[in-house]
Amino acid sequence: MSLRTDRLGGAEVVPFPRRRAPGAAASDRESRLPVLIVLHQESSTPGRVGNALRALGHRLDIRRPRFGDPLPETLQAHAGAVFFGGPMSANDSEDYIRREIDWIEIPLREQRPFLGICLGAQMLAMQLGARVAPHPDALTQIGYYPIRPTAAGQALCPDWPAQVYHWHREGFELPPGAELLAEGDDFPVQAFRAGSAFGVQFHPDVTYAMMHCWTTRSYDGLSAPGARQRHHHFADRAVYDVAERAWLDHFIGGWLAHRPALAQAAE
Repeated sequence: MSLRTDRLGGAEVVPFPRRRAPGAAASDRESRLPVLIVLHQESSTPGRVGNALRALGHRLDIRRPRFGDPLPETLQAHAGAVFFGGPMSANDSEDYIRREIDWIEIPLREQRPFLGICLGAQMLAMQLGARVAPHPDALTQIGYYPIRPTAAGQALCPDWPAQVYHWHREGFELPPGAELLAEGDDFPVQAFRAGSAFGVQFHPDVTYAMMHCWTTRSYDGLSAPGARQRHHHFADRAVYDVAERAWLDHFIGGWLAHRPALAQAAE
């Protein structure tokens, strides 16, 4: 099932609000709803994204459809949904991959906040009719690589980091009707928006512990064309992580508040 782009709502760029100060009172019921978290491996965690959501007062409704967890028929009982990454591909034929891509039609139709990270962004792009594929020269991005926010990305959320953490072999086209928020070199589409849904090719969710785990258990990936060697992951983290973490904190708060007026009026 592929979403028609006329359901995406207006493309007007509305800047994300600044994150509410810790301890500030929640003014609407949205802040009390849980956030749906979709993970793809038994040992996966929502990492720093989960930490940012908990800091805003949200509970996490963690589900793993790959291992039999159902997905809700509506997002009316959730503040939003986040689909995380994994070693699989959005092009894989497994039933759970197809079901997850089809399910993304629900937050798009209901205009609820949706965030796809790496694989999750590729699933969102595919639901919107874009192609997901490896780099034509078989290049990967494993480590830190530069990104460049577009004018729309800067207007939406300033202070983008100069480089961000990646771990992927495939990229995607900009979906029809979507707005490019950040671009890169080998993989041009790094972040995009379609209504109240956002996709990022990179991994702002990765904690220091997760980086140790990934670079140890998936060490063979570090020999792929374009991949950074393990020691560069940690050296670059010391340089770029503060900016990426600050950007994520701002982005997450604004993402949850960034719903079209139509969706808010319907509640």
